[in-house]
Amino acid sequence: MTTTTPPSATPTHRPPSASVTAVVGLLILFEVTSGFLQVGLAPLLPDLADHLGIGSAALNWVVSVQLLAAAVCVPLFGRLGDLYGHRRMLRSALAIIAAGTLVVALAPDYGMLLLGRVLQGPIAALLPLEIALVRDRLPVTDARRAIARLVGALTVGAMAGGVVMGLVDSVFGNLRLTLLVPAVLAVLCVPVSFVAVPESRNRAAGRVDWAGVVLLSVAMVALLGGASGAKGGSWGSVRVLGPVVLGLALLMVWVVVELRSSEPLVDVRALAARTTAPFYCAAFLFGVFYFGSQTPNSTFYAADPVVTGYGFGLNALSISLVSLPGAVGSVIGSLGTAALAKRIGYRPTLMAAFGLVALTFLQFAFAHGAIWQMAAGSTFVGLGIGLALGAMPTVIVEASDPSRTGISAALYSNVKTLGGAVAGGVFASLLGAFLSGSTGEPGEGGYVAVWLAGSIAALVALMMSAFSRRREG
Repeated sequence: MTTTTPPSATPTHRPPSASVTAVVGLLILFEVTSGFLQVGLAPLLPDLADHLGIGSAALNWVVSVQLLAAAVCVPLFGRLGDLYGHRRMLRSALAIIAAGTLVVALAPDYGMLLLGRVLQGPIAALLPLEIALVRDRLPVTDARRAIARLVGALTVGAMAGGVVMGLVDSVFGNLRLTLLVPAVLAVLCVPVSFVAVPESRNRAAGRVDWAGVVLLSVAMVALLGGASGAKGGSWGSVRVLGPVVLGLALLMVWVVVELRSSEPLVDVRALAARTTAPFYCAAFLFGVFYFGSQTPNSTFYAADPVVTGYGFGLNALSISLVSLPGAVGSVIGSLGTAALAKRIGYRPTLMAAFGLVALTFLQFAFAHGAIWQMAAGSTFVGLGIGLALGAMPTVIVEASDPSRTGISAALYSNVKTLGGAVAGGVFASLLGAFLSGSTGEPGEGGYVAVWLAGSIAALVALMMSAFSRRREG
């Protein structure tokens, strides 16, 4: 009698081929670049605003449009990778990102800058595509180690991005030359992706839900466009309510389309499940304070206290150094999540993370007159964010049906990104509501309002996590 070894069991003991081992190193390079690009622009945002003549409120859209594009690119590129090959879509994503980074570096005006940031949207799709590749090509144990290395490389790249870009700016003294550094790095990744990256072997059947892609994109643009029109507190005006109502209506249509589709872009039913819906709401709010506070904090650091009455007048290098404790705190938090959760559980760890962030944003709102106060607060915010980044995926996966773990993890990433995109528009309108007539810049009250909104978002996320009906995994 002949026995057949299950396909999943055989690769576990088979050593990976040299080409597959090499490809993990190349993917790590792509993730370091991804982290570098995502964080490296933050300390340069105030200089970018001065260079293009745009206000601090409008600067939030530089972050928001990239997150909006990312929210659509993640499920779209993932589905295209399943159908046509993950290596093919990885190469396409790297080429688009390289083009977008060049446009950002050479942008002559605000409109071209936003176009470049939209083209950088596939940055968020790189990691899911890489994970799919290593899971397809490596044994289970090696794939897990490779994925951990990829996530670590993303964190290292993010830590290095802000500091290195600040140093480069201080050396060159020219914003355009400084922005060309990440552009060159992104361009180099494109030919490297053709060197030794193997294609995934498995293909899915089906099609792309293009109706879902278009509806979600147009709905988000309408919602964010409406929020951006609320300058001076004019939330009841037609230019605000019109796009917002249109966006909400399109979202409702999108939900109906996704529910009826046999192969939806986003699994709406999973979002609405009683055990997971509170955590997805918390993930959305997590994206609000995680992404939404990056631009306001940078412009606050750069504000000239003599002119505006607040801020510290810091340059790009100083901003990156003051922000460094937050990045270090985030790494410590993410690395320490498992140890803390082992003692108190993952959901209490997540609640503690949200509570820490809520308290620290409250501190920002009422104690921001000295650099040490902001640096100390940044450390605790980073620690809370790191803990949340480590605990949130586990909590959501354990609250989901065991057969839907992959979908649940992807939905978490997408919902978090959507929260960041919405926050950019809302926070821009908050800062715009406090514009000073003499300087044309937001008053101090605008930043206080942003920090209070971040604190409220973290507090509500804590409450959603506390009162959820969680299935223990």
